[in-house]
Amino acid sequence: MPAASHSPWRHLPNAISMLRVLLVAPICWLLWHRQWSSALMLVAVAGVSDGLDGFLARHYGWQSRLGGMLDAIADKLLLVSCFVILAWLGEAPLWLAAIVCGRDLVIACGALLWRLLIGRIYPQPSLLSKACTLMQIVYLLTVLLALAHWPAPDATPFVWLVAALCVASGADYVVRWSHRAWHTRRAV
Repeated sequence: MPAASHSPWRHLPNAISMLRVLLVAPICWLLWHRQWSSALMLVAVAGVSDGLDGFLARHYGWQSRLGGMLDAIADKLLLVSCFVILAWLGEAPLWLAAIVCGRDLVIACGALLWRLLIGRIYPQPSLLSKACTLMQIVYLLTVLLALAHWPAPDATPFVWLVAALCVASGADYVVRWSHRAWHTRRAV
């Protein structure tokens, strides 16, 4: 097998992340027009592709700084858009959409500050952050299953789990990256 850096497939995880970015517009359109079944299918594709690109990147050593950034951008665009639209339409709690958006705003502001004050940033999602993303996708799929009149579990436990994971992972990012910033700035 060729070295990971020379494989013709090494850009596949980035292409999959770009596909997720491109899926955001049609998913938003479908949600806005209450085309629940079609939106469900595309959100499911986006959710599976999120796991697939990460698996391929780690398993084959195809990780890159660009890939980490594309993955984070794709996740944030997809999840924030879906939560905002569903909350606007009254299909998800407004307060939950605010927590999801607030967490991502805190992370984005922290990344911007890091870039301005310290330098290049290399996205390193924690297990807590990955669990948060996974539960947001599970929640969206559960809501869309119910809206499309498919058998679906009660979304209420997922509401509280998503809220708790958003708060915990947001706080975790602030603590971990503040600690890193403190030590990085002291070393200079």
